[in-house]
Amino acid sequence: MTHSPPFLDEPTDTREAIMKATYHALCKHGYSDLTIQRIGDEFEKSKSLLYHHYDSKDELLLDFLEFMLDRLEERVPAHREGGADDHIEEIVDRSFGIGASATDLEFSQALVELRAQAAHDEDYREYFTRSDQFVRKHIAHTIRSGLEQDLFRSVDPRETAALFQVVFIGTMTQRVTNDDDTIEDAHAAFERYVQECLLESED
Repeated sequence: MTHSPPFLDEPTDTREAIMKATYHALCKHGYSDLTIQRIGDEFEKSKSLLYHHYDSKDELLLDFLEFMLDRLEERVPAHREGGADDHIEEIVDRSFGIGASATDLEFSQALVELRAQAAHDEDYREYFTRSDQFVRKHIAHTIRSGLEQDLFRSVDPRETAALFQVVFIGTMTQRVTNDDDTIEDAHAAFERYVQECLLESED
């Protein structure tokens, strides 16, 4: 059974209840087979509320993505205690761990389907552009902190954050669209990059 993210466990209002139902329906059916009716099947209140607030599946999904981004921004601290080197290792491990569990995989599959809509839908493109910018901003902040702490080599935070972002998206896409066992090899190679090109030598 798919588990909700912690912030959706106990919805406090109608919108959060709709977002929880959307999350479960999206994980269960994916984008192409998702309908407002199927979201309504996961909704504990009257299904008429869904049609009252949303005119289409895509309108609901775009609101869901905005909701998720808002919660992400609330939960990622602007300043983090501890060394930036430990935090960058945590980012690497999480990036390559996306979709590794069965529950994670369902949501990752749905996100890849939603991202694919951005190829021809400006609303989805605008959302994913802002979402990616937020992730890069957070990683760049971590790298600047590491430079200030003398933990990282002299790298360009913006360029390095862009590399992390591309690796993150590529890893998620690879895991949900390909059966080849390449993730571990890529993880090992990227870890070498972090050790040899980013982290300051202890010698």
